[in-house]
Amino acid sequence: MTTEATLPSTSASPTARQVWTRARGVVLALVLLLVAAVVIAAIRSDTRHGTLDPRSADPYGSRAVAELLADRGVSTRVVTTLAEADAAAGPDTTLLVAVPDLLTHGQQSQLRSGTADSGGRTLLVAPGSSSVERLAPGVVANPATSLDSTLSPDCALPAARRAGTADTGGIRYTATRPDADECYPSNRLATLVRVPDRSGDGDTVVLGAPDILYNDTLDEQGNASLALQLLGSRPHLVWYLPSLSDTAATDPDDEKGFFDLLPSGWLWGTLQLFIAAVLAALWRARRLGPLVPENLPVAIRASETVEGRARLYRKANARDRAAAALRSTTRTRLAPLVGVPVAQAHAPEALLPALSAHLHSPGDGQAMHALLFGPPPGDDTALISLADQLDALEREVRRP
Repeated sequence: MTTEATLPSTSASPTARQVWTRARGVVLALVLLLVAAVVIAAIRSDTRHGTLDPRSADPYGSRAVAELLADRGVSTRVVTTLAEADAAAGPDTTLLVAVPDLLTHGQQSQLRSGTADSGGRTLLVAPGSSSVERLAPGVVANPATSLDSTLSPDCALPAARRAGTADTGGIRYTATRPDADECYPSNRLATLVRVPDRSGDGDTVVLGAPDILYNDTLDEQGNASLALQLLGSRPHLVWYLPSLSDTAATDPDDEKGFFDLLPSGWLWGTLQLFIAAVLAALWRARRLGPLVPENLPVAIRASETVEGRARLYRKANARDRAAAALRSTTRTRLAPLVGVPVAQAHAPEALLPALSAHLHSPGDGQAMHALLFGPPPGDDTALISLADQLDALEREVRRP
């Protein structure tokens, strides 16, 4: 009789080699993604270091235009806080705001209040829709950007007419004030807008793209001429590089959260990955429905069935079910040997007397009852002992 004690010492759990074989494809893909992300981050960190910084000689820095302005007697000073930018505003100063979208709503409102009647020029580099509405009232940003980078001036602004074509293609704007100059249009929407102050000689210039300020593209088209005219109209240039550490005029309710700081591309990418994961789960998930009996395509050996059932019992700690199966099978085989019908094999009053009569050494009736009809064993050792005793009982009955 095959029992759990005599089963081969095989394990149903996958081995380390099997786990590695199944997971190595996923691990390799994750490693490749990580390496690609590190390489891209390293490349972008090298090429974008010092973006729009007049002290940077990198391709995306602006040191070249600052040196050209210095040759024409225009001084350039870099500031990183809103307080310094407000203090520097004046009729003889051009204030360049490098990344207006980094400012909070409160900082944008304070900057507008400090420069509105200063008499100087404020140049905003590629402000978005929310930024331009606060920093340049009367100008509205269009959500669709320009498809062309190099555009013609097509306006009466003297600086634009002298510069000619320039790389201003980027965010497109619409001016609602009739006295505004709209230049370098793309599909009838301007990429450079000049709005004069309502009082004084000051103005606000909105530039749709920063390309004319980059070291790498300053010598192309009329970029240098346009940049020098826009930034050199006053003897002093204050270059404002907004910093995330500047907390001036920051409203606690206006602070940006973690998801606000993430680029929109990351959010869309995460959403696409989530949708792909859901579709993959639906594709690979079990199909729920009624159970359908099917014939086995091959015959399974009895030993494999016994071994598989034993593993299931052991995994579930179902000693009661295992003991019941062993006793029931033993009673079914013993009944014909002692002259009892199989239908009465599980009735103690019919099986036990006939069994005692066929034993060479009749034992205690209570012990026999406990062996064939007793309670389930309390642990694995007791279960193995029960299997051995049942096996010994069957051998004794079969012995001539």
